[in-house]
Amino acid sequence: MADNSIYKLHAGVCKALGNPLRIQIIDLLQENELCFSDILAETGGLKSSLSQHLSVMVNKGILHQRKEGLNVYFKLSSPKVAKACGLMREVLMDYLKKHKTILEKM
Repeated sequence: MADNSIYKLHAGVCKALGNPLRIQIIDLLQENELCFSDILAETGGLKSSLSQHLSVMVNKGILHQRKEGLNVYFKLSSPKVAKACGLMREVLMDYLKKHKTILEKM
């Protein structure tokens, strides 16, 4: 029987991406590193909630963080993270187009 550790790790990363705010954060960070306050301004919401989401993403290896003075900056751990989310969005768009066509035929 094969070791399924990689599947468990993969599922953990996918679970960490399974939140609309976290996907929005990935979109925000695909071009630039941003500090916490800039991410908060772009996404709205509560500081504590954003802090928890960012912490999960850092712990799962999706984001890197660095401190500079009083500011904490975040960036994607790899451009492949944004690429993976983009591919999933393409799958979603294909699905929606397919079902739109079916609905229009009804």
